[in-house]
Formats: sequence, structure tokens, C-alpha cells
Amino acid sequence: MLPAIITSILDTDAYKLHMQQAVFHHYPDVTVNAQFRCRSDDLLGQYADEIAHQVKLMESLALTEDEFAYLSHISFFKADYLNWLKNWHFNSQLLTIKNEDGQLVIQIEGKWVDVILWEVPLLAVISEIVHKDRSPNIGVDQALVRLKDKLAIFDTNDIDISGFNLMDFGTRRRYSFAVQEAVVSYLQNHFTNFNSTSNYLLAYRLGLTPVGTQAHEWFQAHQRLSTNLQDCQKTALQVWLDEYPHDLGVALTDCITMDAFLRDFDYYLASHYQGLRHDSGDPIEWGEKAIRHYQQLGIDPKTKLLVFSDSLNFDKALKIYQYFNNRVKLSFGIGGFLACDIPSTEFNTKSLNIVLKLTECNNQPVAKLSDSPGKTISKDLAFIDELKRTFKVNH
Repeated sequence: MLPAIITSILDTDAYKLHMQQAVFHHYPDVTVNAQFRCRSDDLLGQYADEIAHQVKLMESLALTEDEFAYLSHISFFKADYLNWLKNWHFNSQLLTIKNEDGQLVIQIEGKWVDVILWEVPLLAVISEIVHKDRSPNIGVDQALVRLKDKLAIFDTNDIDISGFNLMDFGTRRRYSFAVQEAVVSYLQNHFTNFNSTSNYLLAYRLGLTPVGTQAHEWFQAHQRLSTNLQDCQKTALQVWLDEYPHDLGVALTDCITMDAFLRDFDYYLASHYQGLRHDSGDPIEWGEKAIRHYQQLGIDPKTKLLVFSDSLNFDKALKIYQYFNNRVKLSFGIGGFLACDIPSTEFNTKSLNIVLKLTECNNQPVAKLSDSPGKTISKDLAFIDELKRTFKVNH
């Protein structure tokens, strides 16, 4: 079996710690259930024992003094949360990991404040185990050769990319931590508009800006934490503002659909949030809706940020950039294309299409609908129908 893959609690996406602090302050006793899903036909069940071994190794992790000091200097982290986190540990007993007829089945159940940090390192563990088994002879050197080839697109396009802000979003579907670190370090030194990563450990080690606000689970949980289902998005957005009134102001829009989100995104919320993040559906259509919504509210779109993060490569990102440049602020979060797309004669090293999503909150079903067919996640069809009726979703 492999040595420990996850060696720091900070080896996770920033929005996990940001959400955990909000849950710690507002919902410390809320319980959730999360389930793993592989959206492709990959049979990953054979890796269940190796994954369980890695999960057990994670229990020994704790914030180091230096890591604690690093987080303490970030203005929006509060002392009570960090002092609690300093003594927090992963609990592998919250997880059930099985091989069922070749399918990898994983369920996590417990208090939300504890479950929340499992998703990203767990997916990173699965990715690294699978890739090192399928293509063990490739890694950092090949990844950097491939990266340099990819970056050539910026030399062949005669466009001003001064507003093209690139962010690393590669943790959960990376080939390995070593590959992600090498790619991020290279971009830091060779790409002008790169200075941020969603990975707190890399931000800490390399002096980059950690980026990330909230994930779908924040909005999903509020489907059961709000007084009324119809108010769940507004409640989620307001509680986030209560926790972070001056920071982390980018809202994810597609837990139900962009149209349903915008109906709740009134002038007050649009004024207080820095911008919006795209994660499903047609990016051009989505961006046009966002700009039009700001204009209808009397807000200058040029003062707002649109973050694109849905399965991007450089070609897609550049097309979006060229379309919206000078109409709105733009950032591009790119994941697997940077951290896992490595050529190999042995096996396809494209990132695995794997996710871990909430299915229950306080023992009641929750759902993610999104703007893309096939991304709907819930184990309760009746609740999906209720959600669609409540928010006037037709697909």
C-alpha cells in the first residue's frame, strides 16, 4: 500500500475551511449524510481497501503550530474556530467504504462540522490511488512538459490577457499532490496572472492567495435549515453574509438553477456580494444572464466578478474571456486540466469524474439540480419534484 497521501489538514480546498467555520458558528449540531458517486463507467471498487487504509492514516493529522499561525493571520478566521480546529481530527468511523460488484460505494454520516472536511482529501486520495495504479511511470516531469505545451496557446492568440485571472482548482481530481504542487509552482513563476489556489497547503507553502467561498452543500443543507423551502437560497446567502460580511463574497449559483437563483438574488444581496461563480450549464448564456440581472438592478456589471469553474481548459477559458472581457471582471478556476491531464501510452490520465455530495440534512433529503443534465443529485425523487415545483424548474 502507498504511504500517506494526505499529510496535512490544509491539503484541502479553501472553501471547506470557510464553510466549516460558518457551520461551527451557526449549525454545530446539524447532521448530514454524504455519498460518493462516479459519473463515468470506471469500476473503482477494487481500490476500496487501499482507500480505507489511507482514510485511517488521516486520523493522525492535526494542525501544526506553523499552520495554526498561518491561519491566524487571515483576517476572516475567528479565534474560537481556529482554537477548536487545532484540536480537531478526522474520524474514519464516520465513513463506510465498500466494493459492491466492482462499484466503489462510500457514505459519510455524522455532524456536518465533522463531515465537511472529508470530501476534498477523500477524492484526492481516490484519484491518486487510481492514477498511480493505472499509470505508475508518469508524474511531475511529464506533467510539466504537458503544461508548457498547453501554455503555448497564450502565445499564439493575439489578444490582451491582462484581465485573464487564472486560479488552481485542481485538488480533488489531481494526478497526485506532487504533480499539483509542481504545476502550481511553475504557473506562479511563469504565468503573469496567476497568484491563487484553492488549496490551503499550497497557498501556505508557496505564498499564494487561497481562494474559495461556498460549495453546493451550503445551499443544499439550507433546504432543511430554512423555515420555508422557498426561502432556502436567501437564507443560505444571508447566513453567509452574517459570517463573512466583508470577505468571501462570491456566490455559487447553480444548486437549483441559475434562473431560480437570480429570482432570489435581489438588490441587497447583489450589492453585498462581490460576484458569482459558474459551475454548470452553458457559460456564455449564464454570463449574459448575470450581466443582464445586474443591469436590471441598476448595478454596473464592471464592478462585479464572474468566476468560471466548470470543466475548463485553456481553450474554453480563453473563448469565455474574449466574449466577456471589458464587460465584467473575470476569473477562471481550472482543475483537472492542470493537475491531471498528462499524456501516457499506458492509460488515459484524464481526471476521474468523481464527486461526493450531500443527500440528507438532519435526516431529511436534500438535492442539487444544477444547470446541466446528469448533474442532479438526490436519492429522493419526491423531494426533487417538490424542489422543482417550489422554484419553478422545468427540466
